[in-house]
Amino acid sequence: MRHLLDTKDLTRAEAIRILDVAEDMADTQQREVKKLPALRGKTVVNLFFEDSTRTRISFEAAAKRLSADVINFSAKGSSVSKGESLQDTAQTLQAMSADAVVIRHAASGAPRTLAASGWISAGVVNAGDGTHAHPTQALLDAYTMRKRRYGADSRGRDLQGFRVTIVGDVLHSRVARSNVWLLQTLGADVTLVAPPTLVPQDVSDWPVQVGFDLDAAVAEGPDAIMMLRIQLERMHAAFFPSEREYARTWGLTPDRLAALPDDTIVMHPGPMNRGLEISSEAADSPRSTVLEQVTNGVSVRMAVLYLLLSGSNENEE
Repeated sequence: MRHLLDTKDLTRAEAIRILDVAEDMADTQQREVKKLPALRGKTVVNLFFEDSTRTRISFEAAAKRLSADVINFSAKGSSVSKGESLQDTAQTLQAMSADAVVIRHAASGAPRTLAASGWISAGVVNAGDGTHAHPTQALLDAYTMRKRRYGADSRGRDLQGFRVTIVGDVLHSRVARSNVWLLQTLGADVTLVAPPTLVPQDVSDWPVQVGFDLDAAVAEGPDAIMMLRIQLERMHAAFFPSEREYARTWGLTPDRLAALPDDTIVMHPGPMNRGLEISSEAADSPRSTVLEQVTNGVSVRMAVLYLLLSGSNENEE
């Protein structure tokens, strides 16, 4: 694996390989000493042009547990805020001999531009670009689903026939886009449920069903229901009448939680708007995987960095 830019780029075999290596990484995290020497001498740069807590800390923990040197680069307070271009920043990182760059950027396509530019020789991992993609989030979501479905015996398995309903602000969600393509690759059936104003204009080529009635989707009894954060910071128009109306019509309320089958898992990529897209009862219920997703994120990102920086040769045929 040279770069990880988009789940659309992954084959079924590649996706399962990442998930299986993540299983191995998770096993090491149960030990008293969690650190592995796999990436000793390698330098990983976290290049974040957008604010992030969860994703940046998760990548930092993953790299450090593999014994890599980590440089955290925030656009705020750096030369970027003074007008430095992505090219100039990249060439600075090249001069520092970075081996991998984990990039989050407000512009869709920025990680691919960086990977294809020739400005750096480092591997590039997309940690979220605009409303386009967030591949490691989709991988950790798939890992969580697979673990809940198969338990300890999940290595080598896909999600064939697993029914996933993704609810909410699909329009602004890079998480939803990455999940749609990865889940399809792994054989899952995906349904999107949202207000018509929060569905992208043309989803005709997406491998999904689209609905607007959450109660009808709940009645179908999905295996997993993923509630997306309402991204108020990206909304510059009125996409729904009011927050109260949204919560009543498209939120995972206690009543809707009770109507789901007992084995349906409740997912959320975080951070959550409690009382808006998800009730506290749903977020804190035993079927919620919210905290598991955070834990699993470290193992998945360890797997991605490992395959990118030291496991690529064994993955080539």
